[in-house]
Amino acid sequence: MTKDGQIAGPRVVEHMVDAVLYFEGDASHTFRILRGVKNRYGPTDEIGVFEMTQLGLKEVKNPSSLFLDQRDEGAAGSAVFAGMEGTRPLLIEIQALVAPSPLGTPRRAVVGWDSARLSMVLAVLETRCGVKIGANDIYLNVAGGLKISEPAADLAVAAALISSLTGAPLPSDAVYFGEISLSGGVRPVVHTSVRLRETAKLGCSCAHTGQVGDIEGAKKLTVHQFGSLAALAGRIAASKKA
Repeated sequence: MTKDGQIAGPRVVEHMVDAVLYFEGDASHTFRILRGVKNRYGPTDEIGVFEMTQLGLKEVKNPSSLFLDQRDEGAAGSAVFAGMEGTRPLLIEIQALVAPSPLGTPRRAVVGWDSARLSMVLAVLETRCGVKIGANDIYLNVAGGLKISEPAADLAVAAALISSLTGAPLPSDAVYFGEISLSGGVRPVVHTSVRLRETAKLGCSCAHTGQVGDIEGAKKLTVHQFGSLAALAGRIAASKKA
């Protein structure tokens, strides 16, 4: 293996074997993710979550509780995203900090998410929702050292950004997931019922997503469905005034 975590030399070895597994994780965190890159006899979109202990690696049966264990409840700029890793639902904290920029070109620092996607969300907030946020420094972090690639995180990122900008903390028992379009709409995403069941399992009481109609698995939850991002932005701003 090279320092970048890739198989060194020609990829003959990778072609010869039946499975290639990677251990991922930040050295500053105690958990590790086992991810399959190649598997001839099964899917490669499943993960295993393990925690480093004094006795070695220990399986984490409920990763969502691990990633939300040290969340700062009541702090503005923190939103819980109901994501998917393969067929496993995970609740992940999205942290955002919007600060006045002393520079001519505001900073954009992103950890664990696509910086190009952040730029798109900021543009939609400015153009479609009238949220003046582009002149500020933006810092975005996915807590726990995880990396998110699915577009369903758009709504959680937008909620965290608006919360930090307005200083209005988001409800601690709420989750956010949905894809934002360039027109300012909120689109539903796949595995909605699975995400909601995981949300209810961890004791959360409400979820915010796109227009999906009746949802299986939402009996114990209050589901707020938004057709546009502007409606969510107005709701968060109204909570600050209240």
